[in-house]
Amino acid sequence: MYLHLGQDTVIKMEEIIGIFDLETSTISKITRKYLADAEKAGRVVNVSMEMPKTFVICSGKLGQITVYISQISSSTLLKRTKYMEGIALNDH
Repeated sequence: MYLHLGQDTVIKMEEIIGIFDLETSTISKITRKYLADAEKAGRVVNVSMEMPKTFVICSGKLGQITVYISQISSSTLLKRTKYMEGIALNDH
């Protein structure tokens, strides 16, 4: 299953490590440093030109980490993952 992050960006659900609210999670210096380091390493993909609300950390097939910045709220993305899980369960 896939999760739509905004614009034309979708990611595989099994690659998601975490979905984080930018406003509350960036209070921590550790989180701010992690995001700055990911940006410097070229691992951040901004999927919207609007005000960012969420970042999603994903791990690809080879273990590479990508951080997606999305304008969609973390609660909406979480609801979408639950909705998609429900569809998958009903297909079986």
